[in-house]
Amino acid sequence: MIRRILTYPDPELKKKSAPVTIINEKIIELVQDMAETMYDAPGVGLAAAQIGVHQRVIVIDISPKGEKPDLIVAINPVIVHAEGSSCDEEGCLSVPNYGASVKRHASVVVKALNLEGEEVTYRAEGLLAIAFQHEIDHLDGVLFVDHLSPLKKDIFRKKYRQMLEQSQVDG
Repeated sequence: MIRRILTYPDPELKKKSAPVTIINEKIIELVQDMAETMYDAPGVGLAAAQIGVHQRVIVIDISPKGEKPDLIVAINPVIVHAEGSSCDEEGCLSVPNYGASVKRHASVVVKALNLEGEEVTYRAEGLLAIAFQHEIDHLDGVLFVDHLSPLKKDIFRKKYRQMLEQSQVDG
């Protein structure tokens, strides 16, 4: 089922998510809904917090459009190692129609559980590393715009407020 994605400035997006203690039918259904919602949006990642479920679950698929999907499901993901630096343009399903350059680690090692409850380790760089960092931030109530400098954050807020006001006038 496709779920509604919460958008900035919804206060639910600022809440920290709780660890998953048991992987049951409810979690499996949540993951299915998250994947369906992410593909429909379309996006490359989605955290449960973005659909108002405050559990530490993310889905990511960075496979190019038109290619076979390669869904990553990470339950209770934790970055155990990070190195290097990159600064790339990011966008977010919860902050529609806005992109900004964000400084992140160039590569990360993430430990998580899969849907079978087994521990898995992902070594990621490039877009996958960015996606992991971005989605794990959501689980901690952090949006990519929170990484911007105070000046850029202020500009974002003003621009975004204008965009929201304009869409209400147009809608």
